[in-house]
Amino acid sequence: MANEVAGRYAEALFQLSKEMDQMEERKEEALVLRDALKMNPELSVFFRAVRVTDAEKKALIDQVFGSFLPETRNFLKLLVDKDRMYVLDQILAEFILLANQELGIETATVASARPLDEVQLNRIREALEKKTGHRIQLENKIDKSLIAGIKVTTGSSVTDVTIAHKIEGMKEALLKGGNA
Repeated sequence: MANEVAGRYAEALFQLSKEMDQMEERKEEALVLRDALKMNPELSVFFRAVRVTDAEKKALIDQVFGSFLPETRNFLKLLVDKDRMYVLDQILAEFILLANQELGIETATVASARPLDEVQLNRIREALEKKTGHRIQLENKIDKSLIAGIKVTTGSSVTDVTIAHKIEGMKEALLKGGNA
């Protein structure tokens, strides 16, 4: 049920963005909002709290997200009015997917043992854009089990150049009696 509801709201936000020619801006706002909710779980708790009035929730939207496009703030207030803030994260995820498709952007995840700096991420992004012919939106995820190197996932394609992957390959070769 929640996914169906989230899908309808995401589609409505997508259509509004398309009609107003504000897809890029609205997608950026969705990313900021998603990150804000991820970094501040108390924000989600606040929006879902039954003891907090709708007026207080709307005031917080204006206060925290005052730099957003007015229609985006109104959309969030509509979610408050319709008691749908519990699916906001799903709405944002679905909207970002739709917006990326519309804008010709593919998402890629770069898993690494430590955070990558902007220069490294830009180099990876440029290589992927050259390879795919699409704009790439990168997300760096930290995975300490990789030891070193990176693992890039784009759609169903995985490029694994990690030490952990090489060690696993050597282990398999040794177990089969082959050369490592």
